[in-house]
Amino acid sequence: MADLRLRIHQPADEAAFRDWQHVHNTIIPTHVLSLADVRDRSRRHHLEVAYLDDVLVGCSTVRPPADDTRTATVIARVLPPYRRRGFGARLYARGLDRARELGAEVVETVVLSSNEDGLRFASRHGFAEIERYLLPGDTIPWIDLRLS
Repeated sequence: MADLRLRIHQPADEAAFRDWQHVHNTIIPTHVLSLADVRDRSRRHHLEVAYLDDVLVGCSTVRPPADDTRTATVIARVLPPYRRRGFGARLYARGLDRARELGAEVVETVVLSSNEDGLRFASRHGFAEIERYLLPGDTIPWIDLRLS
């Protein structure tokens, strides 16, 4: 079970945006984001950053339903030293709640295929693969998964 000292909140200052960026870029080294990219995403998506006491452990993204799809994307990321302690489950549960508040009827996630921990996490939480693809210039496939 997750430690009760886990704090999760939306990034509101440069330090929190840098922390969100650090987790993202550590877990997804094939798609490095600048701080400007992170700020832009924060205007379009719901971002959160997670700390165990004052130690950065993870971040999350909820992409709200677009157009008439009623499909939201929920992504929970936890730094490797903090995995398997329930932090990802807490981030995911919050993201799922947020997606539903935004009107999502379908929930998807996306995982870099080299992230075996992320794929196991998604599978354990009821996601099944729907598509595998390479983005231009990438050599490691992305996997889109949908909550069954």
